[in-house]
Amino acid sequence: MKSTLMFYKQRLKHASVVEIFVRARQAITLLYLRILKKINAQELEKPHVKQNDIQNLRMPEIFIENGQPFYLSNLLDTQKIFNPLRIDPESIKEDIRIRWEPSRLQQATALIAYSMDASQTKGGRAAKKAAKAIIFSWLENNPFLKGEDYLSAMECALRIPVFFYAIKCVGADLTERENTRLLKAIYLHTLYVSHHLSLYSSLGNHTIAEAVGLVFGGAVFRNTKKGGRWLRRGLNLLESELYHQVLDDGGPGEQSLTYHRFVLDLYWLAVDFIEKNRLSEVEHWKPSLISGEFFLNGFMDDKGGIPAIGDSDDGVAVAAGLKPARMSGETVKKKRITFDHSGYSIIKENDFVFSFDHGPLGMAPFHNHGHADALSITLSKSGYPLLVDSGTFRYNGVSAWRKYFKGTRAHNTVTIDDCDQAEQETSFIWGDPYHAKLTTVQETKGALFLQAEHDGYQRLKNPVRHRRSVLYRDQAILLIKDIFFGTGRHSFELNFHFHPNAVLHREEMWWVVDHCDARIYMRLIEGDFKMVHGRTQPICGWYSPQYGHKVPTSVLTFAKTGNTEDVIFTTAIFTQSPF
Repeated sequence: MKSTLMFYKQRLKHASVVEIFVRARQAITLLYLRILKKINAQELEKPHVKQNDIQNLRMPEIFIENGQPFYLSNLLDTQKIFNPLRIDPESIKEDIRIRWEPSRLQQATALIAYSMDASQTKGGRAAKKAAKAIIFSWLENNPFLKGEDYLSAMECALRIPVFFYAIKCVGADLTERENTRLLKAIYLHTLYVSHHLSLYSSLGNHTIAEAVGLVFGGAVFRNTKKGGRWLRRGLNLLESELYHQVLDDGGPGEQSLTYHRFVLDLYWLAVDFIEKNRLSEVEHWKPSLISGEFFLNGFMDDKGGIPAIGDSDDGVAVAAGLKPARMSGETVKKKRITFDHSGYSIIKENDFVFSFDHGPLGMAPFHNHGHADALSITLSKSGYPLLVDSGTFRYNGVSAWRKYFKGTRAHNTVTIDDCDQAEQETSFIWGDPYHAKLTTVQETKGALFLQAEHDGYQRLKNPVRHRRSVLYRDQAILLIKDIFFGTGRHSFELNFHFHPNAVLHREEMWWVVDHCDARIYMRLIEGDFKMVHGRTQPICGWYSPQYGHKVPTSVLTFAKTGNTEDVIFTTAIFTQSPF
């Protein structure tokens, strides 16, 4: 109850008078819709749609994520399609995503896509039948506006394309009554979304998903007054939000790489659908989307992996293992690239990928999906992640773990006085956001020097500013130096987190880190690291490989208490043997 009151208090603090009015109107509209439903009002009956209106609409293209031929057995994780979230069994309180994820019905999309590719086979017919069963079972068990599946306009919006795919691809196997039922589901879902859009302080990836839902639903009913209005609203939202979500350098406004992938794919899905059906001119969207692809390519290692920077709930635009038609960005060819607007520098050479975070906390005003990870680093070699971002684990029901995974201690940076770099006001809302900036970039033959700082600890009684410099030399040596400016005595804790499959052992003064074919050597110049593994008091040494799961992992940690300007950490990382 306390956390709920805090949530609404923070929402109101950042809401304008216009937003408060809009939210009040949304609440009244929901009550009005419930009354209309109760009395079976004519307003909730879908308008007539000509059969040609549906037949003339073309589906967007869908591809398997890893580029293999489309067979159900070749999907990246077949189990994940039918059981998208496998929540940690120790959890007592059910996570809302356990319900919401399957209710997006994207497992039906995967079956429909397979049935299209294997339409004349026994397996293709079985897949189509299974997709139909999933969708109609859900509709039967989830009447309009009943239950938690209608709490989020985003969840409703993500179901709209699925209903459309079913009409287009399962159509021959649908009775007239089933076809009408799907059309009504599209109509009611789009109606609901149109009245409950995530706007003002709630702008974010939810808004993009909702806009895509409006485009699909509006296209189906485009020759009706409401449908035309929905379509225009969806197109206008996608237009205005593109430059809010995708920054000028291609980076994510929300400071989350996996949400960035989600948002870009929603846009690519919409672009393909819009262009195939000549609903609008969206060619001018593509440069921003391509720059977004280039940004993600910068982080990508030899095996296609990217760090789990920021929040991730494993949400996808199409279905697990599937993607829309994308235009690929250029491959990052420079040894060093800096994304000034989103705040990341990447060193990429041979099989080595190193990232340095000097960006903002997240998207204002709440910074919902950002983590307190200023000046954090990640490192992979030969496609194997070594120094990692710890991930997300869960959003609700496990407050201590949520606080840890989004907090500073779970990242490869310095924590001061056991405080995060910003204030966690709720599980999603940050207060006192920090400012980080890259202050120096110097390149010489065989060497690269980066320096950045943040002010997240200026809020302490005795304020502290943290500066980190990175020296990269001769494709083999990284020197990371942390210094601090301020007053008073403080406790400083330096942490480096490793992938759970990495094995650490000592050789003389060095820690040797092995992950399959990748090896690095690490040592702290001013002291000696201690290894922590899966600690619970206080929490440290955990990694979340996917939403709902956490596993113990190794962390090299060093703590020191002292006067601010007397504390220095210098960490040496060698990619070749120092012996």
